[in-house]
Amino acid sequence: MRNKIDLSLPPEDLFLNPWRNPGLRLLREPSFLWRTRLPGRIAGFSVSAHPEIDQKINAHLQMTARTRVFDFAFEYATVPVVLDQAAFLKSFVTARDRVVLGGPAGVRLLNRFRWENRDAGRDVDASLARYFEDCRTNNEGRDLPLYSRVIGPDICFAVACRNTFNYYHFITEALCQLTVLDDLHFQGDIYFHFPNTEDRQRPFAEAFVDALFPEYRGRVHFERAPRDYDLVLTAFDLAGAHHQAPVKLTRDMNRYLPQAIVDQGGAASVASRVPLSMNTVNSALLALRDRALSLIEGQDFSHLPRRFYVGRDDRQSRSRNLEGEDLLFDHLRLFGFEYVVFENLSPLEQVAIMAQAEMMVSYHGAGFTNMLFANPKAYVIEIGTLQTAQSRWGDFWPLAHASGCSYVNFFADFKADDPVSEPDFKVDGIVPGALSQAATGQIMALIVSLLGQYPRIRTAAPLEKLGRALLTMGEGMKAVAVLEENDQIVSRTAALCLLKADCHKELGEPKSELVALDRAFKADPSRWQTLVRIIWCANRCERPQVIRWALSRLKADFPNRHDAFVGNHEWVRFVA
Repeated sequence: MRNKIDLSLPPEDLFLNPWRNPGLRLLREPSFLWRTRLPGRIAGFSVSAHPEIDQKINAHLQMTARTRVFDFAFEYATVPVVLDQAAFLKSFVTARDRVVLGGPAGVRLLNRFRWENRDAGRDVDASLARYFEDCRTNNEGRDLPLYSRVIGPDICFAVACRNTFNYYHFITEALCQLTVLDDLHFQGDIYFHFPNTEDRQRPFAEAFVDALFPEYRGRVHFERAPRDYDLVLTAFDLAGAHHQAPVKLTRDMNRYLPQAIVDQGGAASVASRVPLSMNTVNSALLALRDRALSLIEGQDFSHLPRRFYVGRDDRQSRSRNLEGEDLLFDHLRLFGFEYVVFENLSPLEQVAIMAQAEMMVSYHGAGFTNMLFANPKAYVIEIGTLQTAQSRWGDFWPLAHASGCSYVNFFADFKADDPVSEPDFKVDGIVPGALSQAATGQIMALIVSLLGQYPRIRTAAPLEKLGRALLTMGEGMKAVAVLEENDQIVSRTAALCLLKADCHKELGEPKSELVALDRAFKADPSRWQTLVRIIWCANRCERPQVIRWALSRLKADFPNRHDAFVGNHEWVRFVA
């Protein structure tokens, strides 16, 4: 039981409240708790061949757009702290027998607390809500305590690892913690504590520490948990204390949240934990990105491709092959893509290949961790399934927010005997994906369009799907280019003319929008909505004669709609 945590305890006895409970002290006052930053460009699309799965994927995408997409991302500070009477147990940390809720480890422990206590019949969500509300209220007016002594070489820096064999968890949760030492002139030893057995420790962990933190060479140790410290230095991600923080520190977050979250209690509510985690990046991760990019400056990495497909070395990872991968890569190779295995590159080469990448394509896996090092103009394209959309997509959002790149997901089918049956994660784990030929065509159409090579498409439906996808990604100019490449279809299809109008509206080009709307009405004069859009657009373009024409057509063809519109918009009467 030495390595266990008693999750049957009530929250006030289990969790450390850093504003009130002893055991955690900051080395210095942070300059901020949180602040906004421009987000990455994130989009997801269904390419399932099965209507049942396609419907579920699109329902999830709609929910995500409504409740989990923020206009801004949040950056939370990660700070060096001193813990006393600390214990590193599995992947968790305690101070004075209370669990420190820091970063992803704290999120996982909260999830375990909820699951285990719900199984025991307790109203765990209500008890958590009461606990956090009490924390926010009672912490009002308090400051986090400071450690006033000098950190000597006898004090160690310790990191709790979820494990040392998963690349994603080690880089994003453990390695980045070392950045809090950057200006401390730290002279002590560093310990990474992990719960897995020694034979599952992977050499990549030590390689990345050596490559990205060479100044600590010879002072870094990997040691299996548990481990006790009377006094120890570690990193504390203040995002873990979000729900314990005084109200005044997080109240202003609500102005940046989707209305659906505000309606459920806003940033303070326990229900906001998942969407907040998807849209939050900690300062340590950003510092790791900056450090890594600085280490490749001035070096020649011209041997690395700028367009590449990432496969796997099955000796170094669990095999999770994509059905249809060979066909997809055959198409990609025609456009200059090379096949890359990240495990076969050195740590600095992995940083560099992303820093100079034009486009990376791969199927779901830990390799997308390297999106952290991508340049802001890069396209990072992932192929997943309904399962990864529901349970893993959001894990990588903070990496896109850190780099500012375009992170695009295509959700395909399951590689399974029954592809329309949803797998059980506890039983099946992550099930590989499967690409139909049609899905490969959809993916390639978007990829070549992003690369500026606009495809000729024979029918309206796939053309509209492609154009709408590009517009969703914020690529309005490329969407317009695709539509113009296929103008013969566009000119006779109202939906495509309207899509082109949407693109020009997004690009702030009202005159071009008006031309597209005129073509849409000529293609389908039965839509009164198009005439109304023409009126509004003509008003922005200061084209009163066009407004009068549209009003006359609306009155002649749709008298009831005309009367309602004029009655609700008094300004129209002055134009008419």
